[in-house]
Amino acid sequence: MVWLQFLVVAVGALAFAYAALGFYAWQYSDGLIFLPPPPTYPNDRDILHISAAAGGTLAARYLPCPDARYTVVYFHGNAEDLGGVEPRLQLLRDHLQVSVLAWDYPGYGWSGGSAGEPATLRAAQAVLAYVTGPLRVPADRVVLYGRSLGSGPAVELASRQPCRALILESAFTSTFRVMTQVRLMPFDKFVNLEKMPRLKCPVLVIQGTADEVIPFSHGQKLFAAAPEPKRRLWVEGAGHNNLLETAGETYWQALRELLTP
Repeated sequence: MVWLQFLVVAVGALAFAYAALGFYAWQYSDGLIFLPPPPTYPNDRDILHISAAAGGTLAARYLPCPDARYTVVYFHGNAEDLGGVEPRLQLLRDHLQVSVLAWDYPGYGWSGGSAGEPATLRAAQAVLAYVTGPLRVPADRVVLYGRSLGSGPAVELASRQPCRALILESAFTSTFRVMTQVRLMPFDKFVNLEKMPRLKCPVLVIQGTADEVIPFSHGQKLFAAAPEPKRRLWVEGAGHNNLLETAGETYWQALRELLTP
C-alpha cells in the first residue's frame, strides 16, 4: 500500500505543477511575449493614426512608392517599434519598388491600448481595413510580412482574408512552443502552425539555421504545413537579428521571385 500512497502523492504533485504552470502561462505570458521599448521616434506629422476597433488609435508609418504594384504591410518583432524598423522599411521600398505600411501594436510606440494577443489581432484587422479602404489598395495587391512576433497577426490575417502573398521571417509555430517545443497546454497564443493549412495565398518562409531565439525547426514546420504555392529560404548560419545581413542578395532575390506576377 505504501507504493500506492506514493503514486497518489506523485500524481497529485504533477497535477498541481501542471495547473500552476498553466495558470502562470495564461496570466503572465503577455509580459514575455510583448516587450515594447520606450518610443524611439517622434509623434510628428510623418506618423499616421489609424482608428482602432476598440477605440483609440494605432501609430503607423507609410512609405509610398510611385507606381508600386504592391503594398507591403509590415508586422515587426516584439522588442521593436516603428523607429527601430524604419531602416528595414526603406530597404523594402527601395529594393522591391513597393509601398510599405508598418504599424505599432497596442501599447507600442504611440499606439494606444495595452499589449496582448486579442488586442493585437483586432488592431491588425483595423490596419488591413485602412490599407484596403482609405489607401485604396486592392486585396490582391497587399503583401503581409510578419517578422518574429509579427508572424502571429500576419498569419491570422492571411488565413482569413485574401491577399497577394504572405512572408514569414524568423517565425514561430506558436508562442508557448518557442520554450517547450511541443504543445503542453490545452491553450496557446498565436498558434501559427494550426492556421497555416488555411492559407490561400503564396507564402515565403525565411528562417536562419542558427536562430538563437526561435529554433530553426519552427520555420521548417511552418513551411511543411503551408499549402502550395510556397517557397522557403533557409539562411545558413543566420541568427534571429542578423538574417538580412547574412543572407545578402539572396534575401532580395527570394522576395522578388515571390512577387513576380
